[in-house]
Amino acid sequence: MALFFLVLGIQGMRQNYAEMVRLRQAVTVADEQNGDVETALRELRRHVYNHMNTNLASGNVAIKPPIQLKYRYERLAKVQQERVNQQNAQVKQKGEQICATQHPGGGLNSPRVACVAEYVRVNSVKDNPIPNELYKFDFVSPAWSPDFAGISLLLSLIFFACFIARLITGWWYRLRLG
Repeated sequence: MALFFLVLGIQGMRQNYAEMVRLRQAVTVADEQNGDVETALRELRRHVYNHMNTNLASGNVAIKPPIQLKYRYERLAKVQQERVNQQNAQVKQKGEQICATQHPGGGLNSPRVACVAEYVRVNSVKDNPIPNELYKFDFVSPAWSPDFAGISLLLSLIFFACFIARLITGWWYRLRLG
């Protein structure tokens, strides 16, 4: 019975991992197609948190965190760059207005150009890094869970313990009686 439930537990763990791989792929596809990534992440998170053997990263060279939404990052970076460019254009325009009053005269004279360059250098908007929480995710699976795999492995362990207890008891009775 211990071996039977051990085989069932291993099969259940394989099934848990295969489902995690399918859900992780659904997250990747949703990200690539700019779909409903939040729902896909929620389903993956629920599965990983409730099933054993669903670690997202495997191997010694796995990336950490294992879920990195590449396309979401690229979209966020593009929006942020457009915003920074727009704000810096406004800063440059304001610098030209301020420097035109400080350095009157027609055209682009040397003091006015230097004034605008200094104003832009001091007041320009810097590109801030995109917070990791927006595109990087990692979920940790439990060491044991009360799903099909976990219960099968628990029953296997119980039957194995009963088998060992039976062997020890039989040995002890033979030693005492014989």
